[in-house]
Amino acid sequence: MTTSSALTTRQLWTRTRGIALAVVLVLVGAVAIAVVRSQTKHGDLDPRSADPSGSRAVAELLADRGVGTRVVSTLDAARAATGPDTTLLVAVPDLLTHQQQIRIAAATASSGGRTVLVAPSSWSVGRLAPGVSASPVNSVDTTLDPDCALPEARRAGSAETGGIRYSTTARDAESCYPSERRATLLRVPAASGGGDTVVLGAPDILLNSRLDKQGNASLALQLLGSRPHLVWYLPSLADSSAADTDGRESLFDLLPSGWLWATLQLFAAALVAAFWRGRRFGPLVPERLPVAIRASETTEGRARLYRKADARDRAATGLRSTTRTRLAPLVGVPAAQAHTPEALLPALSARLPDSGEQALHSLLFGAPPRDDAALITLTDRLDALEREVRRS
Repeated sequence: MTTSSALTTRQLWTRTRGIALAVVLVLVGAVAIAVVRSQTKHGDLDPRSADPSGSRAVAELLADRGVGTRVVSTLDAARAATGPDTTLLVAVPDLLTHQQQIRIAAATASSGGRTVLVAPSSWSVGRLAPGVSASPVNSVDTTLDPDCALPEARRAGSAETGGIRYSTTARDAESCYPSERRATLLRVPAASGGGDTVVLGAPDILLNSRLDKQGNASLALQLLGSRPHLVWYLPSLADSSAADTDGRESLFDLLPSGWLWATLQLFAAALVAAFWRGRRFGPLVPERLPVAIRASETTEGRARLYRKADARDRAATGLRSTTRTRLAPLVGVPAAQAHTPEALLPALSARLPDSGEQALHSLLFGAPPRDDAALITLTDRLDALEREVRRS
């Protein structure tokens, strides 16, 4: 009976179905993400976008009042546009690197114009508006009353400014639309030059879908229309100035803190999984097989494993050991000394005078064969030696 080590189609499917399932899930996930992203609205806080999350409506209303809006996407263009007759709106301050934030704050500090920061978090507000600190988003209070003396806020009335809350140590600052005793709209006058910085806790008053709610439109037009020119800065990750850190920022400075915690959690999970999979189950326990296996099948299976592992030394050692065990009683050597050359070889030489003791030592105790052909030759010579001893 012949056996084959080739895998059947069913066995191949059983071994690879887990990998195939994982690949299919990854592909399905990629397609789903692509579909979702293809349906997402683009142009968030973009004055050229008519999407609900865009800001085209407020830009057109400002144009009707003689305020021109210019969109820039680079730090250099934003810095060059600052001046006493310009309002600079930074749409997503948290996209700026630390160095970019410092540079834009230095450009606006003495420009005499107005700077409007839309929902800067604690990661950026301290550099863009020195002396200002931020609290987490408050999702309960969205529509708030002015409760301050700022003319723009008093004329607008209630507005949807609820979001990030701010406090400041700056003198003469005006805190409006308070939530839990902290402002969601903060106006901080510049130390010199006559300009100011306005910090908004939420972008709702600038969105197309929310502009007609409460006093949003009035507040947005007054905050952005105080100068004849409005520069709308949409920070871009493609801005070359983002890489200009003068060697003071590393890759970890550019990553959000959440990524570090996620990486640590994944590392801890990997350690737990490795410990779980690598735990010991105790010593091996022999178990009787439920069926009898033919000796020839066991021998053939072990030989196939030796061949697959190129373990010719192990195979040769097994063949020589078995031959010595069978030859020892034939020449009167005790079984305990069957593997001792000093006891076995003299007895064999006495039984076979024509065979030299050196040749017998090389055959029974020699070096392992170098290739398969040498292993087959060794097997034939061991069989011939045993037959000759039995005949004599």
